[in-house]
Amino acid sequence: MAGDGSRGKFMDDLAGMAGGAFSVLAGLRNEAEAMAKSQAEAVVRHLDLVKREELDAAMEVARRAREQAESLEARVEALQQRLAVLEAGGRPSTET
Repeated sequence: MAGDGSRGKFMDDLAGMAGGAFSVLAGLRNEAEAMAKSQAEAVVRHLDLVKREELDAAMEVARRAREQAESLEARVEALQQRLAVLEAGGRPSTET
C-alpha cells in the first residue's frame, strides 16, 4: 500500500501544477487583453477618431447652426420682398 501514498502525492502535485498553469494562463489572458486595448486606443488616437459623445455634440451644434441659417434665410427673403415692393413704389406689408 506504499504505492497508494505516492500515487496520491503525484495526483496532488499534478493538481497543483494544473492550478498554477491555469493561473498563468489567466494572467496571460489579462495581459493580452490590456495590450489589445492599449493598441486599439493608440489606433484611435492615430486616426484622429472621435468619441460618440463628441460626435453627438458636434452634430447638435451643426443642427442648431442649420436652423439658424434657415431662419436668417427666411428673414432675408422677406426683407428682399419688402425692398422690391418699396422700389416699385408700393407700400410694404407689415407681415414678416
